[in-house]
Amino acid sequence: MRGDARYGIEHELALLRADGTVADHRSLGHAEVAAVVDELPELPAGQSDLRIGDAGIRRKRWYAEGYERLDEQGALVRFDPKGIEIRTRVHDSVEAAVTALADDAATLAAVCARHGLRPVAMGHHPELTSYRLDPPPNAHERALMADSPEERTSHLHMVTWGPDLNLSFPESGTDPAVLADAAAKLTYYSPYLVPWSFSSPFRAGRPWGGLSARTARRTGARPAALAYVAPGVPLPAGDPSLVRHAGIPGEVGRIEFAAFDAVPVRTGEEPADGVGTDLFGALLSLLTGLLRDDTLTGRRRTPDAAAHRRCALRGWADPAVRAGSQAVLDAAAAALAGEPGHRARLEVLAGRLARRDTPAARMLARHHAGGGIPGLAPAR
Repeated sequence: MRGDARYGIEHELALLRADGTVADHRSLGHAEVAAVVDELPELPAGQSDLRIGDAGIRRKRWYAEGYERLDEQGALVRFDPKGIEIRTRVHDSVEAAVTALADDAATLAAVCARHGLRPVAMGHHPELTSYRLDPPPNAHERALMADSPEERTSHLHMVTWGPDLNLSFPESGTDPAVLADAAAKLTYYSPYLVPWSFSSPFRAGRPWGGLSARTARRTGARPAALAYVAPGVPLPAGDPSLVRHAGIPGEVGRIEFAAFDAVPVRTGEEPADGVGTDLFGALLSLLTGLLRDDTLTGRRRTPDAAAHRRCALRGWADPAVRAGSQAVLDAAAAALAGEPGHRARLEVLAGRLARRDTPAARMLARHHAGGGIPGLAPAR
């Protein structure tokens, strides 16, 4: 990809109650989340790069994230929330996108506090292992699930949280083949990108043995990366998808990376001490450099599920994963040479890689030392 990138971020957050438990679909009703969102401002006029959708749920930069249950005619009968998502409009720099997200996250945290809730960034529910469709899907819902790989596996996201990092390169245009190639590159190198974000070492109330339950369960069944092309452009077959039709004109040309675990953008969202809030900017720079790079040749149309599971289990303790992460970091740094802002953010990632420092490692260290973990009941 050529030229400067533009950036947008979608940031999923779990909600904790005052007693430290996760406010999940078992106890969190749509009305409770809606009461929070109702206090937040509407989208200003001219926000044409943000999709509102037919149901009108996304009238704001903050909205309830969850699972819609439909009747046989397709009407909404129930919404099971899992938390709140924040999305930025498209910005011309990493700094602007991250600053906008941090400001909106602070606004959300203040409103949530008035409702006895705290937003937190963690990759997988520390107590639950799955979300069960109850009642089972009806004929209309089954037809929707059969329509795309993503719909078929959409229930998986109900116990996981993570960001979508969106980049576009205006100078490179919107050629579908170029966009698909960019998404295929991110898909191939995804196992080496995601360890920086790992924040889900707990599942079913205990350490599950690895660093990212989210990666182990989702990536492969769901996309690692997507490219958005104009409506009417033929889509290559894939399971899961690699290319998708844009829902609004502003989405055409977008490249979305959706495989990272949740990471915090402001103090208060961290799942453990020392995680820090510098990862969003650093990961955007890493993706920018990898897409600008023209030396790495790996491409995949679908994620390598086995590679992601190995990576999720061992992370940088695996020499091959560590070498792959170093390779993508080196390629990104070379592609962004001479750009001090990007270079400084990539140095953050270099330091974390050298120390094998991930949010998950911090969470496990805190847990082993007897400290509390958001959403995880104390050991008896």
